[in-house]
Amino acid sequence: MKNRFKNKKRIVVKIGSSSLQHKKTGQLDFVKLEKLVRALCDMKNQDMDVCLVSSGAIAVGRKMLGIAKRPKNISTKQACAAVGQASLMMTYQKLFAEYHQKCGQVLMTKKTMLDNVSRKNAQNTFEELFRLGVIPVVNENDTVNTYEIQFGDNDSLAALVASLIGADLLILLSDIDGLFTADPKTNPDAKLVHTVTSVDENLLHMASSKAGSDVGTGGMTTKLNAARIATYSGADMVIANGEDVGILHRILEDDFVGTVFTACPKDDFFIADFIEENMNG
Repeated sequence: MKNRFKNKKRIVVKIGSSSLQHKKTGQLDFVKLEKLVRALCDMKNQDMDVCLVSSGAIAVGRKMLGIAKRPKNISTKQACAAVGQASLMMTYQKLFAEYHQKCGQVLMTKKTMLDNVSRKNAQNTFEELFRLGVIPVVNENDTVNTYEIQFGDNDSLAALVASLIGADLLILLSDIDGLFTADPKTNPDAKLVHTVTSVDENLLHMASSKAGSDVGTGGMTTKLNAARIATYSGADMVIANGEDVGILHRILEDDFVGTVFTACPKDDFFIADFIEENMNG
């Protein structure tokens, strides 16, 4: 269906650490960040509510603190997050300001979604930010969490945010073109799956098996879990390659390479139930 995304009113865009950094040095890719911010501002100028879920705080902090390898202990990770989150947000604010756009930081934890009062307060905050014309920039609050990455590299976090705010489209910018029938890096016969109408157990098994897409990393599994949250909550979801963030414009024009998961809301779906079942700690 052509132009299926053109009339979307509330969009969540998630971008991962690997898409924000130069592969060789691990430093922020300011050219890509600027293009991302420009694309988001243009979406906002089309009268859409836009929310960005951005990874990268720990990685940025690690570089600033001169820590060569990713730390293993939680306290060091949290220290990196504290330093990196401030720096990353400052960068976003400067870039958004270039396009006369206000942005605001929202840090979330697992408790935000599990506790009814916290969840409602977060929901009210998002609504007020949108009313005021602000683009929320969301990340997990790694500085205070007592458990390691709760939300699965922010894929599940982005889907939970989409569900929380009633978004009608979630876009996951990844390092792969979408969901494949097998690992495209090792299997030349792997084919891109263009449309998924139901995230069933067979699909989840395919992603987690050795023959599945994104082999061994769990990356595609977390994306399929995100698809289940988003589509059950009434949002379409897209997985597309974030190497060129200009793809955001092409997605809205429905002229892109990627995988579309179509919305299929379920009355018996509850966010808290999913978190309890899928996120330990």
